[in-house]
Amino acid sequence: MAARRALHFVFKVGDRARTARFYRELLGMAVLRHEEFEEGCKATCNGPYDGKWSKTMVGYGPEDNHFVAELTYNYGIGEYRLGNDFLGITLVSSQAVSNAKKMGWPLKEVTSGVFEAEAPGGYKFYLEDKEQPKQDPVWKVTLGVSNLQKSVSYWSGLLGMKIYEKDEEKQRALLGYADNQCKLELKAVGGAVDHGTAFGRIAFSCAKEELPSIEALMKKENQKILTPLVSLDTPGKATVQVVILADPDGHEICFVGDEAFRELSQVDPNGDKLLDDAMAADNSDKWFAEHNMKKVSA
Repeated sequence: MAARRALHFVFKVGDRARTARFYRELLGMAVLRHEEFEEGCKATCNGPYDGKWSKTMVGYGPEDNHFVAELTYNYGIGEYRLGNDFLGITLVSSQAVSNAKKMGWPLKEVTSGVFEAEAPGGYKFYLEDKEQPKQDPVWKVTLGVSNLQKSVSYWSGLLGMKIYEKDEEKQRALLGYADNQCKLELKAVGGAVDHGTAFGRIAFSCAKEELPSIEALMKKENQKILTPLVSLDTPGKATVQVVILADPDGHEICFVGDEAFRELSQVDPNGDKLLDDAMAADNSDKWFAEHNMKKVSA
């Protein structure tokens, strides 16, 4: 198996302006690129919606060596219902803790030196109050599972992740593809996993040649394939190939061909301006207010 990389987690956001402020000003992430689309994604990157949407990639550095967030915004949808599927992202940054305090953003110390902050929409981030490392500060993504052993077997046995830690008593496991990458933590939620309408997606890259064999393995093992191998176009940028899977609890997993994705994911120095311009041009809040209407809650 060639090297696989943890790339990003996809969040659906209803309030793009407040969300941008959280990631840029509180977490201290940079806008890596911003793209606008007139119709829904063939691989449902923006969820099961057909209309106009945008994608903003934010992180502490290029996706080549950082785990980042993909913020998808569907015009006209104001909020999404959270489930118990996404349990948080943990990162190491005393600067983020300091930023939150300066901004008056609510913080809750959950264990000594670890603070919980909620991004708009209710997504939880756990901020370790330590000096931000020079490498990627994003340490782990935590997902809820209904059966820890079944999930570990899927992610390790079928998707080839290394098991770094497993704690039967606390019903959690830590997995990853490499020591220097963001890890995936699986934590039992004591029942069924509810994805709400805010459900996200975690993305990894692999050699393009591996994509058909990943799809074939899932078929052979009777596992769910949400989107069979498909090419996705981004106007003016590289076309990438992806396969979208679902684990035993329905967590969405994207595998994308690495070479084309490295080309697609190059940092755009105009990312900030493109996002700011799009937000300035987005009159949807004003339109709904003038018509005494609220945006749809998904």
